[in-house]
Amino acid sequence: MITLRKSNERGHADHGWLNAHHSFSFGDYYDPKWMGFRALRVLNDDRVAAGMGFNTHPHRDMEIITYVLSGELQHKDSMGNGRIIRPGEFQYMSAGSGVQHSEFNPSRNAEVHLLQTWIVPDEKGAEPRYAELSFENAPAGALHLVASKDGRNNSIAIRQDVDLWLGKLDAGDRVSHTLETGRHVWLQVAEGEITLNGEPLAAGDGAAISEEQSFKLEGVKSAQVLIFDVN
Repeated sequence: MITLRKSNERGHADHGWLNAHHSFSFGDYYDPKWMGFRALRVLNDDRVAAGMGFNTHPHRDMEIITYVLSGELQHKDSMGNGRIIRPGEFQYMSAGSGVQHSEFNPSRNAEVHLLQTWIVPDEKGAEPRYAELSFENAPAGALHLVASKDGRNNSIAIRQDVDLWLGKLDAGDRVSHTLETGRHVWLQVAEGEITLNGEPLAAGDGAAISEEQSFKLEGVKSAQVLIFDVN
């Protein structure tokens, strides 16, 4: 079963400095039909204006994964991490027992476009931790493992039974993904255009996939896709 979540159906908030689309209920956007997808609680598609950002604020007991599509994002946190995240780079922060952080766009003239995901952890009160991984030079026409419970194949080890894959597709590229018994997938088109089992999807579109053995993706235009394989 595949349930589509089209881009224009998502929640939307325009704060001037922040233009955000919410795949699931978040902040002032509430839809009881879209409270998340299994352990996946938040998936925000954010564009932050030049020189603007999120002031220092707290988090706890949440796995936070950010992927920068364009522009730059300056991160600082109470663990002592300070870094500028650039296109093609994933940032992971396990808030655990509690952490404070800020995120700003350091550019004077260009917005930063990012996807941020919150995943409910499988343990509470753990020690906060941080990691980064770059896929800027990862080849197209393949799925690349970004994060996993066990950190296999040099992926980021996270506190939940979720495999996060990045699909990079040029026009005409074809890839497939197999679901093990009892697994489910949330697919999010980050940019570009693809087909999912022949169904056209564009940037911002998502799909909940359950009770399927596999699915096929084909690039229509150069695209990036996030695949969350969850239990």
